[in-house]
Amino acid sequence: MRCFKNIAQLIRTKRMNHPKGYSQSELSHLLGYKNGQFISNVERALCNIPLKMLRKVSEVLDIPSEDLKAAILKDQEETLNNYLYNIKPSKKDKTADVTPATTMAPQYGATGTDGI
Repeated sequence: MRCFKNIAQLIRTKRMNHPKGYSQSELSHLLGYKNGQFISNVERALCNIPLKMLRKVSEVLDIPSEDLKAAILKDQEETLNNYLYNIKPSKKDKTADVTPATTMAPQYGATGTDGI
């Protein structure tokens, strides 16, 4: 499962705390989108900001580029872990049911093969 929660939280926090207090619709328009649905989807962690828009988002919301980069890298790392270790959200609270990597890692013999 793809993860966008870190970039979502960063965008939402910066938008809401910005001195101009942009609405989702206003921010979407400033970024060249027709309605606020795009920012709504980003803030609900349904999608990511397109890479070509990162500089514009950084400028409009006064987000240091390093903060954007850190949020995206955290999301990428979590996405990779989700796929590599088959981490699935639990039905109860939609949080990941994490099985430690050591129990999920394949067991290899001394030759480094799986015996097949």
